Amino acid sequence: MIKQERAVRTRRALIESAARVFGRRGYAEATLSMISVGAGVSPGALHFHFENKAAVAAAVEAAAARALRSAAREVYARRTSALQALADSSHALAGLLLSDTVARAGFQLSREPTYPSSYALPGEWHEYVHRLLAEAAHEDALLPGLNRQSVATTVVAATLGFEVLGRDDPQWLAPRTLAGFWRVVMPCLAAPATLRSMGAAGRGS
Repeated sequence: MIKQERAVRTRRALIESAARVFGRRGYAEATLSMISVGAGVSPGALHFHFENKAAVAAAVEAAAARALRSAAREVYARRTSALQALADSSHALAGLLLSDTVARAGFQLSREPTYPSSYALPGEWHEYVHRLLAEAAHEDALLPGLNRQSVATTVVAATLGFEVLGRDDPQWLAPRTLAGFWRVVMPCLAAPATLRSMGAAGRGS
């Protein structure tokens, strides 16, 4: 049991170290030596857990995906409406990207030209936005005649743009930035009755 706990801690330390290294250096320039040094373990310990750099990156992506899906489930469980859940989810995503090095690295790896991403986290976010907009249409919460594809493209482009810009300036992921975005966008999406009950700053975030 003690050995298992130690192995779990070592694996977690390696994933967190890899996320930091990938975040600073990118996938191409990151080395296993950098990752093992950052985790405070020997190269042999790293190879016990991971065959190569691609395997480490896949583990980072998997951990990021779990964190992001967990955040989305929490928002969805307390949803009051699909559009409110969409705004709340964007706040949850931004908060996670601000606070979680592994989540940030997961998104970065999905766009690395030299790494074949296994999870495509931006694509998962796109699908989630589509799902919530479809639910909003079913709730009659959208303005009549709205093109959901165009709305999804706008929301995804903006929120993922905040993610990219937030790497250099965390203010792009700050709650007030997301709230400002939704104050502009909500009147273009929501039917009047729905709009009156929505909160741009996010609820429960």
